[in-house]
Amino acid sequence: MIVFRATHHPARVSRHNFFTPSLAALALLLIMGTSLSRASDPTATFQIPSVKVPLNVKDHEVTVAASAVIAVTRKEQGLNIAKLQLSADLSDLQQNLTAILSSALNKTDCCGDHIAIEHATLTPLDPASQAVVQLHYERWTCAKVLGKKEAKRMMIGKAVVTMKLRPAVDENNTELRLVPEVGRIDADGSLGELLRSGPLGEMLRDKIRSAILSALQKGTDLGATLPPELQGSARIQKAEFQDAGSGRLAVQLEGQFHVSDEQMQFLSTQVKERIASR
Repeated sequence: MIVFRATHHPARVSRHNFFTPSLAALALLLIMGTSLSRASDPTATFQIPSVKVPLNVKDHEVTVAASAVIAVTRKEQGLNIAKLQLSADLSDLQQNLTAILSSALNKTDCCGDHIAIEHATLTPLDPASQAVVQLHYERWTCAKVLGKKEAKRMMIGKAVVTMKLRPAVDENNTELRLVPEVGRIDADGSLGELLRSGPLGEMLRDKIRSAILSALQKGTDLGATLPPELQGSARIQKAEFQDAGSGRLAVQLEGQFHVSDEQMQFLSTQVKERIASR
């Protein structure tokens, strides 16, 4: 099981330089959302426009479009509850999955495994997703004959590996897990047994979910949205894959954190300074 920790990296940001396009959009809305400061209006909802986040996954450039909604409820004594709903469009990951998995899995060992990914798809299966990977496999062995090493092919075949991937949140609400469920395996001859119960199948499944998780981790990083003062306070309550229409895959996270009036004021002030400096 691979784990995505919803942790952040304060060393990369300073108190006066933590803005990404998504954060700037949020803060601008906070400045414009005057209802937040009025006691007569105890709630406010802010729509954060979609921001394209460039990623590098297995040496391939992928873009994730992320947007969010933050609903703030005012409480007494200057403590507010903010509910976060973040959605990331993974359609570019879907389109590049064959190339990404080829980089992660293709190998040619003259005295071992030959693996070639031929095609890979990732489709919505609310609230999960389904990966289908077609591959070509050969197993070679080497032996010395009259003092000379010779390679001999022992196995050759094609296979289609299907697996279900489901996001889940741990009991502490701080980690996003990507849980695999082995599905149907269609393969030639003894290759099917290797994929169902041998280390070859386990290695393939681990690398498939690792590549997908890498994109999820980078595309939904809460540290890219929240300033240092709020980092570490957000808790992930729910995570699921969704069908964004026409077979496009999206992931949605729901979380919650507390924010004081002072923290909101600091955020507003920093954005004003940032806008003025442009």
